Amino acid sequence: MAMHYHIEIRPKTLYFKKPAGTSRGTYTERKSWYIYLTAEETPGRQGIGECAPLPKLSCDDVPGYEEVLAKACQNFTRTGRIDVDGLRDYPSILFGLETAFRHFEAGSFALWNTPFSHGEVGIPINGLIWMGSYEEMLGQVTDKIESGFRCIKLKIGAIDFDKELEILRIIRKQFSSDEIELRVDANGAFSPNEAMRKLNCLAKLDLHSIEQPIRAGQWEDMALLAASSPVPIALDEELIGYNTPEKKKELLSFINPQYIILKPSLHGGLYGCSEWIKEAQDRQIGWWITSALESNVGLNAIAQWCATFDNPLPQGLGTGGLFTNNIDLPLSINNGQLIIDNGQQTIDK
Repeated sequence: MAMHYHIEIRPKTLYFKKPAGTSRGTYTERKSWYIYLTAEETPGRQGIGECAPLPKLSCDDVPGYEEVLAKACQNFTRTGRIDVDGLRDYPSILFGLETAFRHFEAGSFALWNTPFSHGEVGIPINGLIWMGSYEEMLGQVTDKIESGFRCIKLKIGAIDFDKELEILRIIRKQFSSDEIELRVDANGAFSPNEAMRKLNCLAKLDLHSIEQPIRAGQWEDMALLAASSPVPIALDEELIGYNTPEKKKELLSFINPQYIILKPSLHGGLYGCSEWIKEAQDRQIGWWITSALESNVGLNAIAQWCATFDNPLPQGLGTGGLFTNNIDLPLSINNGQLIIDNGQQTIDK
């Protein structure tokens, strides 16, 4: 029997507790659109998804976004299907529809049947150190380590490189790589000419990886770095906008990085990220999953999906506490792991 679906779209502005500094600027607020999926045949059941393109970064941060979202929702309610190919260039909309439908089908926020969803295990995550002054960043590092994190990720490129090196040296003097894993994210801040010199400096600190050392779109320079860098290269922004299987194969074959970092809202929804994972595994490229400043609705969906994979690497799922007006869901961080209390199955409208 065909279901008679209805979707309501509700925009919401989320406000950061503290300004979130990146090499692309500082966020003080961001907008999300929540889609509430219901059906006449199942009164009382709903599915909620979050559509949250990042300003100046997402490939679907474009004029007319709300019109495309409305049309995609209308198409779903008419057909009962998600038009994956038609939404490849709108990964945040695809992610919102996929996860709203998954929530509706599951009947609870335990979207998949995993030990994480049952509240039995946590997901190891990296402790994220936001860009700031030397003192601010060092204070964040101390807080994360004292909170039990065993993987620390520093966003670099905003202050003097030597000061960023000093922060990393302080950590390494106290903790070996067996005790604390260190990742850095340059967000494309290095120029191709200076990248190798800086990578050689970073290599002395026994880092796990560096994300996006040079800005996206410089394939030849990035491929050279991936082939010769003493620090493993992870691609992030580089993947944005490569939304077809053919383009994904072309990019990974040309650059051949050590890792890719997958954000469903940016990199193709769950469907598109699954394609990235397959292509990466075919080439022995490592990967992990990260949220992209979604509220707890999107974060929960990403974490639930992440838990279906047997990936031992720390994931990037620690952004749930950033907002003053977040959606209340039973997600918390304990001893460097994201955990869930699956006893709460409802959400306030």
